Amino acid sequence: MEGVERDLAWDGCHNVRDLGGLRAAGGRLTRWGAVVRSDTPDRLTASGWAAAAAHGVRTIVDLRIPGEHRAEPGHRPPGMTVVSLPLDSRDDPEHGRYNGTPFYLRHHLESRPDRSARVLRAIAQAPPGGVLVHCVAGRDRTGLICLLLLALAGVAPEDILADYERSATRLSVLYALLGEPDDGLRVRARLDAAGTTTAAVVTELLAGLDIEERLRAGGLTAAELEALRERLTVMDEGGGQDAGVVVTVEDGRGAAG
Repeated sequence: MEGVERDLAWDGCHNVRDLGGLRAAGGRLTRWGAVVRSDTPDRLTASGWAAAAAHGVRTIVDLRIPGEHRAEPGHRPPGMTVVSLPLDSRDDPEHGRYNGTPFYLRHHLESRPDRSARVLRAIAQAPPGGVLVHCVAGRDRTGLICLLLLALAGVAPEDILADYERSATRLSVLYALLGEPDDGLRVRARLDAAGTTTAAVVTELLAGLDIEERLRAGGLTAAELEALRERLTVMDEGGGQDAGVVVTVEDGRGAAG
């Protein structure tokens, strides 16, 4: 959806954006403040945490595995609940083979739909307020969950792809600040070796994805799927971003919940 700025400036994080403002199915928009994706909030400063709280975040879904945590959440304000739901396990036979590349998306969704489903269930059942979903870089694990959320909402494949690809641009800045090699170069090398691109991998996945069937295979019920759609979307009444915020405040599910 052109003209909508979804990137958020939270001091200490560099890959933060709201999933709101995208056109969804049935004349709806994704709801501002309902779900935010980010890289690890371990690096957030006090002002960064204050920005997250002001945005309405009340639940944090952490997709990392033990050992990936690098800092104590000393600045995290009260009133935020952390739910730890690792998507991966170090003892998985394929751990590391697909991780950190777009190939991870299909592999994980086909091999462990239950893990994605439990994350989506946690989002559906979260108390009023915004939900922050993150891993370390906020690209692939977080990208998978956000891809599923947007697909369930009926967002166009090209907008889902754009959201996923946005992380590469945001993370280049972070790697430069950390003095580390841009991991995007490694990812492109893997894709080049396979004769494909990020766009091709994600587009092919979405083209063959029966989102409801896949999530039901992971254990979600029809009621949970509907609850997710209700949390994620709002009717487009022609007011754009501001209209989404107004509805979010009124029903207590998003930015001001």
